[in-house]
Amino acid sequence: MQQSDRAGLAYVLAGFSTLSIGDAVVKGMAGLWPATAIAATRFTLAALALATMIGARHGWGAVWRMPSPGLQWLRGLALSIASVSMFTALGLMPLAEATTITFTQPLITALLAALLLGERLRPAAIVATLVGFAGVMLVLRPNLAEIGLPALLPLLAAGMTALLMIANRASVGIASAWAMQAYIAMTAAVLLIAATLIGHLSGAAGFRVEWPAWHVLARCALVAVSATIGHWLVYMGTARAGAATVAPMTYGQLIAAVLLGWVFFGEMPDAVALLGAAIIVGSGLYLWSINRMREPAERTP
Repeated sequence: MQQSDRAGLAYVLAGFSTLSIGDAVVKGMAGLWPATAIAATRFTLAALALATMIGARHGWGAVWRMPSPGLQWLRGLALSIASVSMFTALGLMPLAEATTITFTQPLITALLAALLLGERLRPAAIVATLVGFAGVMLVLRPNLAEIGLPALLPLLAAGMTALLMIANRASVGIASAWAMQAYIAMTAAVLLIAATLIGHLSGAAGFRVEWPAWHVLARCALVAVSATIGHWLVYMGTARAGAATVAPMTYGQLIAAVLLGWVFFGEMPDAVALLGAAIIVGSGLYLWSINRMREPAERTP
């Protein structure tokens, strides 16, 4: 393995582990503020920072001239739903189990790519998806019994993230990577602020927004910073070693989630949940391996 590959793997592992830190911070905020408000604050801070950076480098016109606006708003909507779903789930279920279920995203992405982009869905991908969702049922087993349908929120988050991946594919080449990050943060912030206001005005329990204690805002800022650092590390690692090489390192996020849940919340998945997690991870790695073997064959004349 080349030095650049080893560095890339280390960057990506550190990046996905850092993303779990943000999830742990959100879990610690359960009951302190609505998930919509947490997500709105997180993306508003990110949008302000990214827009300022893009404006300083390329002028403010580059911030407001959003290419393919319908596609950008779709990306923002998918990210908004995924964030609120995951933030809500973290307040209801163990960190490791909620994180585990989100790793169905590559499987769902393969299905959506076939449905929306016309990509061929190979039999191996169908098998990996069916096996992966069998693992999901094992992980969900106690949570569905205890909290009911809200236990499906991480699955909704995974589905929305998969939709985001499809929209990202359709967005390739229309703007710089930093600009695309700014656009998705801006659209998500607007949508989440609207969702926060609607939730507050509805009077529904759990959605009423009051001015939070200083430490709640500080934690939201920490989530924004940790997510930015995590995504930057993933980007740097991918640039050094390539997406196909570093893909298995995404599962470092699951290891970090198990450790953080155990240390800070006293949570430890039982044997059945660990088996389900192993099945989901194995399905994802199998799908990754067949995709990697397929790429050289497709490039051969």
